[in-house]
Amino acid sequence: MAWHILANLAQKLGKPVPTSWEEPFEIGKEYPHLLFQLQLNPEVTETLAQYQIVCFVDAHTGDIPNDIQFGEVSEGYQTSPFTHHMTAEACLKLTNTLYRSEPKAYLLSVRGYSFGFAQNLSPQTAFLSAIAANKAWDWLNNLPPDLTGI
Repeated sequence: MAWHILANLAQKLGKPVPTSWEEPFEIGKEYPHLLFQLQLNPEVTETLAQYQIVCFVDAHTGDIPNDIQFGEVSEGYQTSPFTHHMTAEACLKLTNTLYRSEPKAYLLSVRGYSFGFAQNLSPQTAFLSAIAANKAWDWLNNLPPDLTGI
């Protein structure tokens, strides 16, 4: 789902759109930079430390009442049953600990309806992803010009 939102943003920004989630988004000199990862891991902290503002994009289940949730997130350690998976909050905490960097961070989360192994979105999630991409686009267009972000 996040890849589809980033692909939508890349298209709106006039940037090349990778043909699949396995290919990276082109990172040039122009902001915003788009980065897709299947899972957040400790290695992403080196990248996060280079920015003043970041926005994480993720899917959520029915545990969150809103279909689309967007808001600021703060650093904080959270445990996970998976050793290779980290939350946005944990990534921010590790970024601060390792690099003394505290980018302002936001999380755009969209309800997922099917979490099987497929590259296509369910019709409901595809609909919500298009709305979420427009929300991210509006957010990007309202950032102060002196901020850089991914």
